[in-house]
Amino acid sequence: MSDNTQFIYCCCQYGAQTVLKKEILESWPQFKFSFSRPGFVTFKIPATFPQKSLPTLDLKSTFARCYGISLGSVKADGEVEKIQFIKKLTEQIQLGKIEHLHVWKRDISIPGNRGFEPGRDAETDQLAERIATFLHPDKLQINRIAKPDQRILDIIIIDQNHWWVGWHQATKTFTRWPGGVYSIRLPEHIVSRAYRKMEEAIRWSRLPLKPRDLVAEIGSSPGGGCQALLARNLQVIGIDPAGMHETLLQNPDFTHIRKKAAAIKRSDFVDVRWLMSDSNVAPNYTLDSVEHIVNNKNTNIRGMLLTLKMIKWELAAELPTYLDRIRSWGYQYIRSRQLAFNRQEICIAVQRSRGKRR
Repeated sequence: MSDNTQFIYCCCQYGAQTVLKKEILESWPQFKFSFSRPGFVTFKIPATFPQKSLPTLDLKSTFARCYGISLGSVKADGEVEKIQFIKKLTEQIQLGKIEHLHVWKRDISIPGNRGFEPGRDAETDQLAERIATFLHPDKLQINRIAKPDQRILDIIIIDQNHWWVGWHQATKTFTRWPGGVYSIRLPEHIVSRAYRKMEEAIRWSRLPLKPRDLVAEIGSSPGGGCQALLARNLQVIGIDPAGMHETLLQNPDFTHIRKKAAAIKRSDFVDVRWLMSDSNVAPNYTLDSVEHIVNNKNTNIRGMLLTLKMIKWELAAELPTYLDRIRSWGYQYIRSRQLAFNRQEICIAVQRSRGKRR
């Protein structure tokens, strides 16, 4: 690439690359689409764009799981050959200022499909060790969570013989995680993969949940999300006409209301401080259920984590309308993200005010 040409890369969920491309080009019309594979997209940055802002650029994207400055890619059969080429690329950024090495694979499927889950694994950790040994032994932290402002060398495994190389500076919470994925420590048994979704949502949103706070989840069956909440020493109400796992029903901090949200008295939410929703319905149906609760004068919902199902990808274009509707309820601090453990859905983190986060 020429001295004046810069590219950025974006990783996303497998299958979300088209909606990501559309989102980025609408928000940043000066960018030019360059390269795409399922779960991975790059854009060319014009020479007139302020180059010094790129390491900490906030794309304000819902669908970009992570992103950074592209240094280039390498295609080769041998691992050593690829690593040697990476060393040449890293000379562009003064490797001595890089403190972390993050290595991960491009998503190869939808999360939860045939056991696939995104993020680093034992194989990428071992590969990262070998790369770090060649590049800068004893200097790089490998696939660890970075601290704010630290610089990170990124290597994305596009395919076995094709690696992409980039770097970024840690700013927002998710930019500190390898590949934008928080590595969740799972208990011995999880009720469902909703445990992963809830735990990631809490880590990303940093909602100031306090032990013994009362939390309600709409669409809670079979109970993976509630299990994650109970693990944080919260009191939990699960709202779902379907059954809940027996381990939850045995927990004294859990209450199951076996009804649809629309059938519940609003007075039942008087003591609820945090509201979660993950129902398999269209976004406006989810928002209808939540609106009836939060607009009641007797409720005091401080914040929410709402999962909106993108039943078809075209619904992503309606996201600004959904967020405006939530703001109309009196909630001013709203963020949206397609979490790594989401499927064809997005998470909305909502607070009445920006207050202190955990």
